[in-house]
Amino acid sequence: MSAALQAWLQAARLRAQQPPAQPRVPLRVAGHTVGSVAQGLLEEIGLQRLLDKRYQLLKEEHSGAAAWSLQVAPAEASDALNALAAALRDAGRCGPWRDEQLAVCNAAGEVVGTVERGAVRVLGVATRAVHLVGLAPDGRMWVQKRSLTKPNNPGLWDTLMGGMVSAADSLPQALARETWEEAGLRVDDLRPVVHGGQVLFSRPSREGGGVGYMIERIDWFRATVPEGMAPQNQDGEVERFDLLPLDAVCEQVAQDLFTLEASLVIGGFLGW
Repeated sequence: MSAALQAWLQAARLRAQQPPAQPRVPLRVAGHTVGSVAQGLLEEIGLQRLLDKRYQLLKEEHSGAAAWSLQVAPAEASDALNALAAALRDAGRCGPWRDEQLAVCNAAGEVVGTVERGAVRVLGVATRAVHLVGLAPDGRMWVQKRSLTKPNNPGLWDTLMGGMVSAADSLPQALARETWEEAGLRVDDLRPVVHGGQVLFSRPSREGGGVGYMIERIDWFRATVPEGMAPQNQDGEVERFDLLPLDAVCEQVAQDLFTLEASLVIGGFLGW
């Protein structure tokens, strides 16, 4: 590994693991801690919408420290979380609204409810994502250039596929769905498909005006795209695909031309 790549890798790993930019207060729902919010954030937004829906959001003491608590029955957790997400959006304190639900889990990994994807960073909710490293039979790597209209990292390079695991998907289902939507490829046509590892992120997020915090686990897979088969985007979120030698991929990674997530996935694939 070159000195430039080693220096980049060290800096990238530091960027992937950072403390919050400001103090955060735990967020509890139906008796479970599920995330956190920037100190002072919920005091500044209008919570009448929650009160109108009879959802109580109270600041109380938990384990010796202050915490925000949505005091609802377990069956109402998703509705209450989405009412809070809508209040954040109305106050301009939400990420891009996607009309997509992501799972909200407690510390034990049990699903407590679901919430709009655009609110997860502001609420400090841990998320899951999936990436696919796609190789040609000769060892070159398929990479995608993200659409210039994407809300996050427009125009940067990415793995063959990278996407979120929605509340409706298992990990294999998310892998199959995102591979088709982004690359127009059926997972069953790729051989072999192997789970390669995980990349963990915890870092400040610019969403909601800089009050977000990203906690994410990326599961990445590798597969070979058969000869004569090429990716074709289906959902309009990819500018184009390129097939690059690994040394060219490494060079572009070190130049920060790839997303940080994709860079660290590629690093895992290459054994860095």
